[in-house]
Amino acid sequence: MHTCDCQAHQVRYGRTRWRRFGILFGLSAATVGGLLTLMSNGALAASFSVSGQQFKVSADKLEANGFVQYGTVDARTEPGAGSQRPEPVAVSAMKTATLTNLCQSVITDLGDFGSVTLKINAGTGKDPVTAKNMVVDMTNLDGNAKFQDMEIGRDAATLDKGPTNDPAEIAQRREGFFSQQADKVTITNLKQVAWATTAGEFNLTGLSLRLKWGKDECF
Repeated sequence: MHTCDCQAHQVRYGRTRWRRFGILFGLSAATVGGLLTLMSNGALAASFSVSGQQFKVSADKLEANGFVQYGTVDARTEPGAGSQRPEPVAVSAMKTATLTNLCQSVITDLGDFGSVTLKINAGTGKDPVTAKNMVVDMTNLDGNAKFQDMEIGRDAATLDKGPTNDPAEIAQRREGFFSQQADKVTITNLKQVAWATTAGEFNLTGLSLRLKWGKDECF
């Protein structure tokens, strides 16, 4: 799953695909009953029900301190059905993060009118985007990653390197669930598909927001 060149207090990772990694979290389709139980108990990664639309995020570089990662379940709204379904996600939570050349895009289907893309760009100059206590609920992540002081296979309920002042996020760290954490992570050529992002503070330098007919995604 990963290419690892381990040195003292440092682990390097290559290309990552969370669809495969999700198997380690025990959140496959064969455990639908367990997912529904988690939903009924309020075990949702975000503090809100996520929409029926995923969005794409890319960045030339992400650097984060105080990084934790684990699996859990979001409640996803079914478009037009007025109901919710469990959506397994990989959660990445960071105390602080900077993103260089950030792009975020989401496509909305307008039926007979076609589709429209909402795209946001920021941090393209000398000043990167900055975030504090950022939490991302994702299904896919590609890039080249370097972790420092890494711990893999830790019980999610015992994580202690991530955000410490977000009770909603901490509550999602399920006992017995597979997780990992690191003092620092650097990811270059970041490409991810996500359901939700939350942050205690999010500073978008050089913000540009555009709507465009058709599909014009970040990648």
